[in-house]
Amino acid sequence: MEEWERWAESRGEQAFRAKQVFQWLHQKRAQSFEEMTNLSKALRAKLAEEFEVGVLETVLVQKSKRDGTRKYLFGLEDGNRIESVYMPYRDWNAVCISSQAGCGMGCGFCASTIGGLKRSLTAGEMLGQVYEIAGEVPKVSSVVVMGSGEPLHNLENLLKFIRIITSPEGMNLSGRGITVSTCGIVPKIRELAEEKLPINLAVSLHAADQEKREMLMPVAREYPLDQLMDACRDYFSKTGRRLTFEYALISGVNDSRDDAVRLCELLHGINCYVNLIPMNPVRESRFRGPGRQKAEEFRDQLEKRGLSVAIRREMGADIDGACGQLRARLR
Repeated sequence: MEEWERWAESRGEQAFRAKQVFQWLHQKRAQSFEEMTNLSKALRAKLAEEFEVGVLETVLVQKSKRDGTRKYLFGLEDGNRIESVYMPYRDWNAVCISSQAGCGMGCGFCASTIGGLKRSLTAGEMLGQVYEIAGEVPKVSSVVVMGSGEPLHNLENLLKFIRIITSPEGMNLSGRGITVSTCGIVPKIRELAEEKLPINLAVSLHAADQEKREMLMPVAREYPLDQLMDACRDYFSKTGRRLTFEYALISGVNDSRDDAVRLCELLHGINCYVNLIPMNPVRESRFRGPGRQKAEEFRDQLEKRGLSVAIRREMGADIDGACGQLRARLR
């Protein structure tokens, strides 16, 4: 909104015009300036001369026969493609969006990183994923930035996205309905903490000891576990927001009783919630997820030691739309 206000002032327009344009773009989600009928023809022409309304191309929509999940493949203007997922729950509807085209983090259990990182998305391209999906489904209650890419490597655009989508003149989504997932970029976690936003931060942990985490996640070599835990404690102290730790259960790798004990020791004293994610199938990966019984046994070990924990509900696996499966391809 502040950018539009500065633009209106610099063009000799009255301040309330900025609010009108902003509402057309982010509340009514106009796809052209000609739709903005409460603006003069001269102002609409001026807007069209300086700007264009970006609309994502919907290349493919796949619908799960199991749970109603929808996976969207969107085309960007430069030829790159990204994926987003709509997840209907009993009491709310969530949209999972990508923050980058591709991913450069190299996690060994995730399909999104196989093709490498192409580029970061603009705030508009992030918003576009939500807007395109919101236009054809029931109300979007929450947004999770957990698709392809590392959001904190695109922090400037992420913050702009959050401020626009939570604006009262826009979609007016509650900050508490936004979750940002990170592989653990320590300096950026600290930078995000300074913003004191009322959002949820989910940290992809996946191992409770340094050696195992390095094997699964190359980022751990740059930001060791002790540094990551310090940053997480700092994040809570600055924001007062409970953290979520995501833990992909991988058969024979990080799903033993000893792994559970180490995880409890690592998270001791941190106000947090653990989200267990039995690894979803990725053809190119040598890793596999455990069975349901093993996942429940791991959960029970954590609960017995006082952690708040749940096993994430699998959604969209039959369309490669579950956690770790996005890769922006046609089939």
